[in-house]
Amino acid sequence: MEFNKRFWLIELLAYWEGRVNTTSLIHHFGLSRQQSSADLNAYSAQAPTNLTYDASTKAYLPKADFQRHFISDDVGEYLGWMQNPSAAPAPISAPSAKLSNLALRLPPRKVAPELMRGLVAATRQRLRIEVDYVSLTNPNREGRVIAPHTFVNTGLRWHLRAWCEKSRGYRDFVLSRFRGVPTLLDKTQHPIEHDVAWNTQITIILQPDPRLTPAQQEVLENDYQMLGGQLHITTKACMVNYLLKEMQVNTKMLDGTPEAQQLVLVNREDIRPWLFD
Repeated sequence: MEFNKRFWLIELLAYWEGRVNTTSLIHHFGLSRQQSSADLNAYSAQAPTNLTYDASTKAYLPKADFQRHFISDDVGEYLGWMQNPSAAPAPISAPSAKLSNLALRLPPRKVAPELMRGLVAATRQRLRIEVDYVSLTNPNREGRVIAPHTFVNTGLRWHLRAWCEKSRGYRDFVLSRFRGVPTLLDKTQHPIEHDVAWNTQITIILQPDPRLTPAQQEVLENDYQMLGGQLHITTKACMVNYLLKEMQVNTKMLDGTPEAQQLVLVNREDIRPWLFD
């Protein structure tokens, strides 16, 4: 099929959210209702086994034998679009002879669309949800009741920030470790506004490892455009650990080789309450 951005969005929403309607196209493309309806009909004509119209919800729902034509099965494609709805992939074209570039692509982590539909619905409607979860410390399925509020990209993987009734606190759940089909429950009493670590801003101060030579330190100062030999990064308190990990900053000990450590944390005591350790 020829690439079409409207068809891409129709398929993206139907696959990951479990429904798509004319309002979706009107909102994202500024189309008339008539044109949006025509696009949905045109998509259905090209992919007749994918969608069925549900009169009760006035939306198109994915059929059991839904086949992807314009999207991948990487949930990062959908979540990336959620972060930046104006962005959509362009059709693949021949590489330019003037400029060559390469972006590192990490292997996607598997997330079932049936699972995502429940998580998305619970997040948007502020609902409690019951779902199975596994971890490396507990690889057996364990039922959890959570109240999700935000999907978070930590650099290497996607998390879901949620209130956990078992832990009695807000936690980060690795998205690819949920299992089964979630069950939507009632409204949560633990919304995003109550998540202290999410709503607290923390400034991390980094500087070149003092064991490096002045010339080596100057390299890092230039790399990160430091002012006065320091780099100040403000982030949410619950993101402190992920940021330090991405910056390869060890908060427990200095690496034996300063060239490997490169950066050190200056204000550990200020952020200590938010560190995992």
